[in-house]
Amino acid sequence: MWINCGKLSDFTQARYVVRLNTGKKLVLFRLPTIDQSNLKVNETTDGWSYYAMEAECPHAGGPMADSSVDIEDSAYVVSCPWHAYDFNVETGESSVGIKACTFPVDVRGEFVALDFPAEDGCTVSLASVDPVSEKVKLKHPRPSEKPTTTPANREDLGMANYLDDNATLCDWAAHVLNTANPEHKIELATYLFSIFTAREATDSPMPLGRGTVAPPDQPPREKMETVNPGQMPKAGRGGTLKSRIAMLHALANIELWAIDLAIDICIRFATFQTEGTSQQLPRAFFHDWLKVANDEAKHFSLLRTRLEEMGAAFGSLPVHHSLWLSATETAYDLRARISIIALVHEARGLDVNPMTIAKFRKAGDAESVEALEVIHNDEITHVTTGHRWLTWICDQEGTDPVQVFRSNVQKHFTGPIRGPFNEEARLQAGMDKRYYDIPGGPSPGIMTS
Repeated sequence: MWINCGKLSDFTQARYVVRLNTGKKLVLFRLPTIDQSNLKVNETTDGWSYYAMEAECPHAGGPMADSSVDIEDSAYVVSCPWHAYDFNVETGESSVGIKACTFPVDVRGEFVALDFPAEDGCTVSLASVDPVSEKVKLKHPRPSEKPTTTPANREDLGMANYLDDNATLCDWAAHVLNTANPEHKIELATYLFSIFTAREATDSPMPLGRGTVAPPDQPPREKMETVNPGQMPKAGRGGTLKSRIAMLHALANIELWAIDLAIDICIRFATFQTEGTSQQLPRAFFHDWLKVANDEAKHFSLLRTRLEEMGAAFGSLPVHHSLWLSATETAYDLRARISIIALVHEARGLDVNPMTIAKFRKAGDAESVEALEVIHNDEITHVTTGHRWLTWICDQEGTDPVQVFRSNVQKHFTGPIRGPFNEEARLQAGMDKRYYDIPGGPSPGIMTS
């Protein structure tokens, strides 16, 4: 059954979530045509190709709307953000043997139509088409959109300072970490990810600069009232505007530190080598953590924007630096850093995010709910990144990642890790119960020193 998704001229973004009246969700991709010599029915004369596939990865249900897009063998391939399962967007075929459902798209007229199979007597219709936001909400335009200025003038105008084309990844990482202004930090972090990714596909990838630059002991902050974690004012339960502002402000502070944590892991452990095999970290490691930093910058921008829409501003309330205390505690061991930051702190976010979202939904704050749901889905991929690289290190060293994780939690995390756990989200990220259950214990959790 052919379904009209809307006028062709209304489609301007790279991807859309298509919702049907049956509850089924699809992803509609709009990508540059690879070969324009022989146009197909899903390709327009102005150079765009349209593809539709199921919105959930057939492996573990990951959101394909957030997938990365690559070109392999003159075809588009999308990779699930959770476990990197890849699928040809036209055929659904994968290098891992499973297949995703794809649906024909026709753009030969004025409209975008997709063919969705319907059972006899069942009517399938369009419920909604929603663009997937891929942009960080920056307060200042990117350098290409600005007039040319000298570094001194840029500083006078309140602009971020950009490094030149010869800068290494570690040069950039130190620069981002030493940037105190939060708007400049998210601008630089997202720019670093974009240029690192773009250069990976060329014959001149960005040099890593392993061991050439030292990170700061603690990234500076600008005009923030800092208190000890135990002295933070209570945020409340989200029933009032004041309470919801306090909750979003606290989350924005976490996201700002999360940018630094993802950048710091790239520079602080750039010279890491596995024990026994002396394997250096591959370039994919740096790409993955820059992607995390890019996501965290997006999250901060969403929360900062929402605070301003609610009549507040980031920096108007006290903040704490407890996340960086964990970074200091794990500054000399990459295994410990991944275990505590990604598999404890980030994983704990997976547990509490649904409850936080429920509070905002109960208060009728749909705008905040939308931002928090984006953050939650991204954070599953961040835990996946931590799990993937701890597993890679342990595979190289012949150790058990579960035991390495548990050992590091006992050494470097104060207090017990108790449930309730979001078992579904944790499992989606690769963390099964072996990571956080006490064998034979009275309740799920890990007892620490």
